[in-house]
Amino acid sequence: MQKHNFNSGPSILPQTVIEQAAAAIKDFNGIGLSILEIGHRTKWFMDIMEEARHLVKQLMNLDDNYEVLFLHGGASTQFMQVPYNLLDQNKTAAYCNNGIWGSKGIKEAKLFGNVHVASSSADKNHSYIPKELSIPGHAVYLHYTTNNTVEGTQWHHIPATDTPLVSDMSSDIFSRDLDFKKFSLIYAGAQKNMGAAGVNLVVVKKDILGKVNRPIPTILDYRQHIASDSLLNTPPVFAVYVSLLTLRWIISEGGLNVMAQRSTERARLLYSTLENLPLYTLPVATEDRSEMNIVFIIKDASLEKLFLQECETHGMVGVKGHRSVGGLRVSMYNALPLSSVQAFCDLLKDFSEKHG
Repeated sequence: MQKHNFNSGPSILPQTVIEQAAAAIKDFNGIGLSILEIGHRTKWFMDIMEEARHLVKQLMNLDDNYEVLFLHGGASTQFMQVPYNLLDQNKTAAYCNNGIWGSKGIKEAKLFGNVHVASSSADKNHSYIPKELSIPGHAVYLHYTTNNTVEGTQWHHIPATDTPLVSDMSSDIFSRDLDFKKFSLIYAGAQKNMGAAGVNLVVVKKDILGKVNRPIPTILDYRQHIASDSLLNTPPVFAVYVSLLTLRWIISEGGLNVMAQRSTERARLLYSTLENLPLYTLPVATEDRSEMNIVFIIKDASLEKLFLQECETHGMVGVKGHRSVGGLRVSMYNALPLSSVQAFCDLLKDFSEKHG
């Protein structure tokens, strides 16, 4: 049976990336060693790291004012590492609370300094993106999550502010072309649009660093990682390699503009299908709907279990909503073919005809 992978992360990878990664596990580039057993300071791996960092800057059109890091810990570690490096105890950072990940970031930042909530959508269960921001003039940075994986909302604009921008782009990184030069720091877990779980991308503008007075443990100091070219300690070698393969794939497919076109096509197909079937409800404000994570509800909640059974029967995985909000969710990252979305739309229509 064909599988349709709608997992929210770890999620679908391009088939060619899986094949290349699998081959490298047996024999990396014909050297007689697995990618799993080469030293991280060998030329073999240093070339992987250097190319991966270069391709990130190429896709983001960034200059030498920026550094690219591949680090352990995932985006959740960055909730702590960002304020550790950027926020002094007597200073203030502004945060947008637009969902579970923004609220987690706020919680960690409060351990290091003052936090001002610049916007919150908690009044409506994070079903929209607030259009007005309250940013203190003395804020050292503004933090926001570009795409809210759990709630299914997405920022379709970059906040207009002179305050340095810090962004968690974990679930929509490399799905569209942005003016990345407007950001001072970007971080993203790899396991949705740019590789396998186990590595975290950090892109940082160097002039934002070195401004806090607190001592920073070496392993948490961005400057130390920059000086070591992301080799301060043993990196997740295989995860970095899969990210490199995925970055190559994005470029070979036509780059971020092509990724954005495909993303919009997938989203339009699914949203239009759901809108035209009265059995289902879309809780997110139309203008703030995510193109990555589509959340919806069956009006008759008693049908949800049966629907999920139908999904399983047809090889559709990852459709159950996040445990914190319930409902249903379809994640559609870069590697997901349009045919999988069409198959899901056909199932939605069939289920609606039977139970609507």
